[in-house]
Amino acid sequence: MAGNPPHGLGVPDCNRRKGKRMRQHDSRSAGEADGTGERASAVVVGGGLAGVTSALALADAGVEVTLLEGRPRLGGLAFSFQRGELTVDNGQHVYLRCCTAYRWFLDRVEGAHLAPLQDRLDVPVLDAGRHRLGRLRRTALPVPLHLAASLATYPHLSLAERAAVGRAALALKGLDPADPALDNQDFGSWLAAHGQSERAIEALWDLVGVATLNAVAGDASLGLAAMVFKTGLLSEPGAADIGWARVPLGDLHDGLARKALDSAGVRTELRTRVTSLSRQENGRWRVEVPGESVEADCVVLAVPQAEAHDLLPDGAIDDPDRLLAIDTAPILNVHVVYDRKVLKQPFFAALGTPVQWVFDRTEASGLRTGQYLALSQSAAQAEIDAPVAALRERYLPELERLLPAAHGAQVLDFFVTRERTATFAPTPGVGRLRPGAHTHAPGLHLAGAWTATGWPATMEGAVRSGITAARAILTALDRPHDHLFEEAA
Repeated sequence: MAGNPPHGLGVPDCNRRKGKRMRQHDSRSAGEADGTGERASAVVVGGGLAGVTSALALADAGVEVTLLEGRPRLGGLAFSFQRGELTVDNGQHVYLRCCTAYRWFLDRVEGAHLAPLQDRLDVPVLDAGRHRLGRLRRTALPVPLHLAASLATYPHLSLAERAAVGRAALALKGLDPADPALDNQDFGSWLAAHGQSERAIEALWDLVGVATLNAVAGDASLGLAAMVFKTGLLSEPGAADIGWARVPLGDLHDGLARKALDSAGVRTELRTRVTSLSRQENGRWRVEVPGESVEADCVVLAVPQAEAHDLLPDGAIDDPDRLLAIDTAPILNVHVVYDRKVLKQPFFAALGTPVQWVFDRTEASGLRTGQYLALSQSAAQAEIDAPVAALRERYLPELERLLPAAHGAQVLDFFVTRERTATFAPTPGVGRLRPGAHTHAPGLHLAGAWTATGWPATMEGAVRSGITAARAILTALDRPHDHLFEEAA
């Protein structure tokens, strides 16, 4: 774990062109930190989780780091905003105990206590059509028996379906997610071939898979699905325990992240959009921003795939147009504020209804009276552009159907947040399109959940990519990197 990192060690050289010069601050040189007498510098382009992680990891090793982010905040697509007196997350984000890199990040920014994990996996699952509540729970038994008791009593599947799920889980455990052949198959066809009924797919496999992959089983790569289920459900007994922020995401990914970057000596520039990258004759990199340029020994390009495509120098990766072939998938979030409490549990998942997952965000948002629920709707291609009025007409009756206490409750606010490009689409064949951290250009590395992390587009994947890029740079610079999360190698 990160502990107390060394303080900041300088800033990269900047060449003034025109306009206001970026702010700088004094600190020790990187050479003084490791005894080499040399000053290693890096520019990180992008202030999402991947970029922030890279910047922290490099700064902790004594590299002078400048982080450039075009938005007025850090955090990428996991952020918060104000709506009147409410502090609203753009979408509900959760992580699992197996998300060890994201847990490293939380520790590094001193925010783990603000996003605690469940003691044990416990997911209430409400079937709207059958008016029945079930739970997915784990016990302290070894894998795969840790879920056996829960599956044996899961009321949303028949006895035969539960037995078939068990057999499919054992078959899934034998797959190698890194096998390229799995990337070309879709998960839905594999499930059907292994005796999974439509009901089993809806009530179990898609219940988990849609939320983690942002795609239904038939649209998801078997390789990515196998990775999710093997790691989350079939690796360690507690791997699938769920954690989520009890404060606004901005407090973690912007506020605490900014504080950690400042303490590490990273120069963070917001509202600073990079327009081009080029390698100079002296081997250093020039990063152009409006009004000036920044020079450094190395660069981490931690932006979405289409933006990375536009910034990559010629020859940096093979077939750069493959980045444009990595499709995106949307997530819709529906926000409802009631005048009274209508949900007693912190969250639940739903079947037999358009509603997928519902979270209580009352305390985190700062709401003092009533209750604020957030509905997270993944794989939302059919509704991402629907008018708010149409979504209100659809989802409010569904919430009343799921939550009897919502009958007669007054809706004080109803609004929608839309992330049209929330994740890369985990479609069959996407694995061969995702590049690794290394490029053909010395000193230039890629980061982002869309790179070849082996994970779907999650906060965990983003952090892992940032660590991988930082490790590659530190290895090339012959700098120590034993402070980094090792499993992200």
